[in-house]
Amino acid sequence: MNKELIINSTPTGIDIALLEDKHLTELHQERSNNQFVVGDIYLGRIKKVMPGLNAAFIDVGHEKDAFLHYTDLSPEIRSVMKFTTGTIAGNMPPEQILNNFELQPEIVKTGNVKEVLQNKNNLLVQILKEPISTKGPRLTCEISLAGRFLVLTPFNDQVGVSKKIDSAEERKRLKVLVESLKPKNFGVIVRTVAAGKNAAVLHEDLLMLTEKWQAMMRSLKGAQPVTKVLSELSKTSGILRDLLSPQFNKIVTNDVKLAKEIEDYIERHAPEKKDIVSRYTGSTPIFDHFGITRQIKVAFGKTVNIPNGSYLIIEKTEALHVIDVNSGHRSTMDGSQEGNALKVNMEAAEEIGRQLRLRDLGGIIVIDFIDMKNPDNKRILQQKMKEVMDSDRATHTILPLSKFNLMQITRERVRPEVNISTTEKCPTCGGTGEINASLLLIDEMEEDLNHLLNTHTTLKLYCHPIFAAYLQKGFPSRRMNWFIKYKKWVRIYQNEDFAITEYKFFDDNDEEIKID
Repeated sequence: MNKELIINSTPTGIDIALLEDKHLTELHQERSNNQFVVGDIYLGRIKKVMPGLNAAFIDVGHEKDAFLHYTDLSPEIRSVMKFTTGTIAGNMPPEQILNNFELQPEIVKTGNVKEVLQNKNNLLVQILKEPISTKGPRLTCEISLAGRFLVLTPFNDQVGVSKKIDSAEERKRLKVLVESLKPKNFGVIVRTVAAGKNAAVLHEDLLMLTEKWQAMMRSLKGAQPVTKVLSELSKTSGILRDLLSPQFNKIVTNDVKLAKEIEDYIERHAPEKKDIVSRYTGSTPIFDHFGITRQIKVAFGKTVNIPNGSYLIIEKTEALHVIDVNSGHRSTMDGSQEGNALKVNMEAAEEIGRQLRLRDLGGIIVIDFIDMKNPDNKRILQQKMKEVMDSDRATHTILPLSKFNLMQITRERVRPEVNISTTEKCPTCGGTGEINASLLLIDEMEEDLNHLLNTHTTLKLYCHPIFAAYLQKGFPSRRMNWFIKYKKWVRIYQNEDFAITEYKFFDDNDEEIKID
């Protein structure tokens, strides 16, 4: 499978598209104003302890207090609290890491939050889920620092190995190796991609993580709540960390600085792949050039078509997501009804797995498959669904089909789902019901052009493809007449996202020129 990462940098943030064999499978949006990212570590203040909920609300700087449940406190919470107090007071030199730190007794799993936390105390917390809808962030005190091959978990001495590494011999080798490398009072989780890696590679990753921990300790010294003491990687670097594999053959971005950052990251972690990074310099928007805009428009509507006529209806309710599988014209297919239903359901499962990743749907998902009577076919469909979602990094659970042919899936949600509107305003009225005569648009455009050429020597005109074609057709074309009249050449670019009557002028620095 060939994987490509296409990254569109805009003034408001970054859009990241993951293509697998040219098909869009994941879309991530990183906004520049997003302050609370999964993995960020904060020094917060306990605002309210709620024994009835067995939880506490923590101030981490969000407009809504963050939620911390007892089960997310971490068995080592007393060690976390002692460490936090000591580090703030300057009693924990960063160079010692945790070598001389005395671990505290673990808390019991069935305890109550009021026995552990007190109002107005400071607390070191990590973002577990970003703010979603009207809810504030969800927190954990089980601090972890993720690297390319390892995850560092302070305040315990346990070493765990990913269950996705099948070989018992390799799991044993990695566990013994990491136990010999890790610092005292630190636990380590060995990630799946560590399989086959030697001691030098794992040691380098471990050193990088301990350096991050030391940087966090320096930030924590003398800190007052609310303070962010450690930032997670940007979403781009996080995706590279989690997904970079031999199947990656292209990473393209339209931003010079971002391209350099990605090259540096790959140079450190996978130098053999450094040539896959390139910068896009074309005049067409990068997502249009790679066909991503069209795939987004097709994939994010309420109705999603599947090859050969079947389709999905995807609805969101307050409590869950509902997906209805429809056969379309498949009812006229040859063969038995049961066989046809299985075939449609299997193809639907493939697309549903993609849609869950693409939209990043979380919570409870209920799928209404086409009715099947044969229990063997139901098991085949459930197995297909599991295989499709094997590549999904979000934690998920798939239940067998019920007697009503409903499949329930729970999928971890740590960020707001990707929600893109695929509807567009009427290209002629902009939703108002009234427009100026389209024949007057060219006159309006030329009037703006005449005004702008008094102050700008070079202009770029972006407009809908239909108008771009109209301005350049014939001999002499409308653009050539402008050149003859004004003695200046106007470069014309197409933008499929524009309404048919929309146009904008840009200068040589690609900055939009506002017209009074």
